[in-house]
Amino acid sequence: MKLVSAWLRIPFWQRVAGGFVLGALAGWVLGPLADTWFGPLGELYVTLIKMIAVPLVFFAVISAIGSLHGQKSVAALGGRTFLWFIVTAALAVCVGLGVGTLMQPGAGGLSLAMDGAYTPRDVPSVAKVLMDVVPANVFYALSGIGTKVNAAGETVLAAGRGSILPVIFFAGLLGFAMVKLGDKVGEARKLAGQMSEVMIQVTRFVLEMTPLGTFGLIAGLVGSYGFEKLLPLGSFVLALYVACALHILVVYSGLLLAHGLNPVKFFRGAAPGMQVAFVASSSFAAMPVAMRSITANLGVNKDYASFAVPLGASIKMDGCGAIYPALCAVFIAQYTGVPLTPEQYVVVLIASVLGSFGTAGVPGTAVVMATVVLSAANLPLETIGYLYAIDRVLDMMRTMTNVTGQMVVPVIVAKETGLLDRQVYDAPVRAGVGVD
Repeated sequence: MKLVSAWLRIPFWQRVAGGFVLGALAGWVLGPLADTWFGPLGELYVTLIKMIAVPLVFFAVISAIGSLHGQKSVAALGGRTFLWFIVTAALAVCVGLGVGTLMQPGAGGLSLAMDGAYTPRDVPSVAKVLMDVVPANVFYALSGIGTKVNAAGETVLAAGRGSILPVIFFAGLLGFAMVKLGDKVGEARKLAGQMSEVMIQVTRFVLEMTPLGTFGLIAGLVGSYGFEKLLPLGSFVLALYVACALHILVVYSGLLLAHGLNPVKFFRGAAPGMQVAFVASSSFAAMPVAMRSITANLGVNKDYASFAVPLGASIKMDGCGAIYPALCAVFIAQYTGVPLTPEQYVVVLIASVLGSFGTAGVPGTAVVMATVVLSAANLPLETIGYLYAIDRVLDMMRTMTNVTGQMVVPVIVAKETGLLDRQVYDAPVRAGVGVD
């Protein structure tokens, strides 16, 4: 027990980094034997992540949408706020896909050296993807059962062929039904929230396996292919930082300018929230500072801010839920030598935008979201474990992007609805006011 306690006292990112280093050393020393001995640890970790993805997203989306019941004072603003969440998330996905395509962070990876372990599945047309968002059988969708065409040309059921999109669609319907029915389904709403909390705790349990999973994945990778296969990870870090910076400085600034607002004044006022987000790597930890920043520094109505910022911390994450999964999809396609088709680009866009709602703030959001998007796009999931080894470095920039977006949207909506005090927005920022 003392050994376990001592292990848990080590910061999580240090444990993951240790697993990365030890795995690389084991692969270097043992060669192909490392994959035989330790590879199953990595495979088990990937399987556990797959296991939690569907129930976590299902209950989180129900809980997030269902919790909108009772927000009557902001009902008129909710739709406008939600629409801007969707628009900025879609733009973030496009930025991630564009940066990944141009910078090619996965070039020089495994190429076609997958030794036949991965066979790309047929990617459906865009029309079929959109049609398949509506599940013909909810229970098949929840259990991961999908369909495939056999050798005789017949459509048959197959385990592991399901998509996450029907799950999100059905969960969203349940959530909106709870909002419509109000107090009649108070117990069901409470149960959904409790189940979401349960799945968050299960996720914490699974993520405790990350150091071991990282060890197994990296040991197998280095043992089979050598150290040169780790080099693209540095390129991925650079690509993510570039994508997030572009989204913040170009997309957000462009939206502010389109609404007649000075971006420089916004970033000065939002700086305290952005700083806390970068250091703490937590949208919820930065939420009080972000709320204070947009009210005291940027002039957003306090009542509206008290609704919009917590809602954003729950369902809006342009960094973790949009840019990162999109960039992961491009990276892994390049890394494994499996080019993305136009249909897969559309699937990544839809899955990233829809899947991000309801999963923000939970532990391991980014890796869960990446798993959801890669599954929807029929891409191999194993490589995501390599990226998780450097997740602490990635998470700082992702979270700052999340929180910046959670401040931009309320400012834009407040400007559109007359809830923005321009005198406060245009006034010089008082030092430290955002961190009271």
